[in-house]
Amino acid sequence: MTSQRARDRLIERLRGEGIRDERVLTAMRQVPRHLFIDEALASRAYEDTALPIGKSQTISQPWVVARMTEALLGAGPEQPVPKRVLEIGTGSGYQAAVLSLLVDEVHTVERIDELLRVARKRFRTLGFANIRTRHDDGRAGWAEHAPFDAIIVTAAGAMVEPALLAQLKPDGVLVAPVGGSTSQELQRWRNNGQGWQPETLGSVVFVPLLPGVA
Repeated sequence: MTSQRARDRLIERLRGEGIRDERVLTAMRQVPRHLFIDEALASRAYEDTALPIGKSQTISQPWVVARMTEALLGAGPEQPVPKRVLEIGTGSGYQAAVLSLLVDEVHTVERIDELLRVARKRFRTLGFANIRTRHDDGRAGWAEHAPFDAIIVTAAGAMVEPALLAQLKPDGVLVAPVGGSTSQELQRWRNNGQGWQPETLGSVVFVPLLPGVA
């Protein structure tokens, strides 16, 4: 269940469910998702489902990872790929690993120290050298390294934090789930020349974006 064949089956399922960007599918085929979850759950790694990673957090459903990554990259291969991306909510590290194969630099912030330490070890072991990590309140972003070409948020807040939009380049893009515990939508924010405006990409379910550090 952790073989390349299992990964290939997942990619074909994602393609059948509407993921069109072959760059995203190729990256997800390369990243060993079973190494980003507990060994006891490894047999379920290539199911298209979210799985627990401890501390009341989850590794996102592969389709959601693919959809958010696709939304971040833009309309298609003719669009310039973001060079520097900020991720809010490292979690297991899987989303950052997928992004690291597609962009020059990934900066990722996690509020739960224990999760971040495990993710850092995975990055080192698997050779993801272009990922920088920080233990902090993700709602504040990472201002020292701003502006970013793109920001991806992997936990749901009632609104998009103004501090994050302020850390984007004028032509940047932010992808985030927005809403409460019972209703959330995936949004893509871009600047139309008159300010940042959201585009709704569909319904999703994420853990909440919490304040502070743990």
